[in-house]
Amino acid sequence: MKHLWLWAISAALLGAQASAQDFDGVEIRSEEIAPGVAVLFGAGGNIAVSHGEDATLMVDDQFAPLSDRIESAVADLGASPVKYVVNTHWHYDHTGGNEHFGRTGATIFAHDNVRVRMIEGGTVAGRAIAPAERHALPVVTYPHGLAFHLNGDTIDIVYMGGGHTDGDSVVIWQEANVIHMGDLHLNIRSFPFADHESGGDVRDMIDTLDAVIAMIDDETRVIPGHGPMSNRGELIAYRAMIAESVARVEALRAQGHDLAEAVAAAPLADMDRDGGFVSGDAFVEAIWHSQR
Repeated sequence: MKHLWLWAISAALLGAQASAQDFDGVEIRSEEIAPGVAVLFGAGGNIAVSHGEDATLMVDDQFAPLSDRIESAVADLGASPVKYVVNTHWHYDHTGGNEHFGRTGATIFAHDNVRVRMIEGGTVAGRAIAPAERHALPVVTYPHGLAFHLNGDTIDIVYMGGGHTDGDSVVIWQEANVIHMGDLHLNIRSFPFADHESGGDVRDMIDTLDAVIAMIDDETRVIPGHGPMSNRGELIAYRAMIAESVARVEALRAQGHDLAEAVAAAPLADMDRDGGFVSGDAFVEAIWHSQR
C-alpha cells in the first residue's frame, strides 16, 4: 500500500525542500514562562531555554538557517551563549541547528538512539535524510536519562519509552514545574505523528503520555513540540483522543478488515483533526503498524 504519511512538521510549516531564503520572514518570538525559563517559537520545533548565572541550556534548535536569529533571541533574554543543547529526538526540524551550536562550543545531549539515527541518516515521512556532520552529533548520550543541576533548578532529561520515535526525551524543570514534550505532544490541528520509520509506535506514545500525566500537576506548564503552550488537561485530552483512535482501528481489525479497508472506512473522520500535516488516513496506518 502506498505510504500515507505527509511531509514532516517542518514541511507543513515551510515546505520540506525550503532553501535558506524561505526562512527570511521567520521571526523568533520568545515567551518567559517561569523565572529563568523561556520558550522560543519560530519554525520547526518549539525551543526551551534555561538561563541564569550558571549557564544556558537549550532544548532543540529548529533549522540551520535560523541559528543566528535563535542566538539573538537567547541573548535578548539576558542569557549567556548556549553551553548545552538537548535534542528531544532526531528529526531535522528539531536538530537543524546542532551543527552551528556544536561548532560554537555547545555540548549536545540526546538519547542513544538519536545519535545512532543521525550517524546513519534515514528517512522521515519518506524524505531521505543524509548522515549528520560530526559537529551536529550528540556527544553525550544516555539510555534512560540524566539530570542537570543548573540555574537553581534540577532539569531532568528522561526517556520513557518513546512513541513519536524510538529516541524521545522529555525535559522536566522540577522547581519551575515546566515540561518540554518534544513531538510526543502536538498542540496543533493534526493527528499525532508516530514515525514508524524512526521506531515510533502509537501504543508506546500512549504509555509515555500516561507516565508523564502521572508525573505532572494542573499547574505544570507544558511545552508541546509544535503549537502554543499547553497544560495537563490538554495533554489528558490528547491522550484520550489517541486511545479512542486506537480502539476504533482495532475494532475494524477485529472485524476482519485489512489496512486498505480500515483506511477506506475513515474511522477518525468525526474527530475534526484533519487538515494538519498528519491526516486521519495516515494516523490509521500508524495505528495499524503499531500493533502488539
